[in-house]
Amino acid sequence: MPSDRYAVIGHPVGHSLSPTIHARFAQQTGEDLEYSRIEPAENGFGEAATAFFSEDGRGLNVTVPFKAEARAWCDRVSDRAERAGVVNTLTLQANGWVAGDNTDGIGLVRDLTVNLDIGLAGVRILLIGAGGAARGVLEPLLGETPADILVANRTAARAEELAAEFQADGPVRGCGFDTLDHEPAFDVIINASAASLGGALPPIPAAVIARGAAVYDMMYGPRADPFLDWGRDAGAATVSDGLGMLVEQAAESFLIWRGVRPQTTAVLAALRAEQGE
Repeated sequence: MPSDRYAVIGHPVGHSLSPTIHARFAQQTGEDLEYSRIEPAENGFGEAATAFFSEDGRGLNVTVPFKAEARAWCDRVSDRAERAGVVNTLTLQANGWVAGDNTDGIGLVRDLTVNLDIGLAGVRILLIGAGGAARGVLEPLLGETPADILVANRTAARAEELAAEFQADGPVRGCGFDTLDHEPAFDVIINASAASLGGALPPIPAAVIARGAAVYDMMYGPRADPFLDWGRDAGAATVSDGLGMLVEQAAESFLIWRGVRPQTTAVLAALRAEQGE
């Protein structure tokens, strides 16, 4: 009997660590599955996803630039994916529907609180960026009852609009980068902007980092280095890229698909060792 088929779909996707992560999860849990990469043309998501599920595919992880398109394409979405506005996990249902979910937020929170032992309750959080990445993690972050979340973005109006959508969930505000000089320092600074894609730094002052603060970039690998170096130079006590978030969101997807949550500690440690960290 053939193994159940899963894949990650994106453009580009050749660099994705998801096949390695899910292969290790499968070995650990004894689940019989195969996991591959799918890289359609930038306008080819719908055709590729339809073909995958029509050929007995069971589930897809969705990465850039298809997360918003996946939300529109699937038959139904979870509440957390609805709030996030994007989908990163697609699952074939028994009735033939494809359900969409978003595991990015829980992946970030689990990496911060479990892997890095960073408490979020009662702290001040600076979330940099107001795009899809920030939207996808706001609700789970607010669920940890921080004292305050400030969304900072180059265009202040976008940050203010995003914050307004989530104000019923907790204390969240929005502002432009140019007003950060007037803010008290923050305990946790999370880069959810696209700046790291180009090796750039968001224009934020080092004074935003409180004593003992944590600095976190949702990117992983060398692209996160400029932001993490900035955090170290400014005196942050903890700095981390988003590799743990990648592993934790994958574990949540695996749980959705297979009904068992894999242990992530050894998988994350192995990936970091392979990257020479």
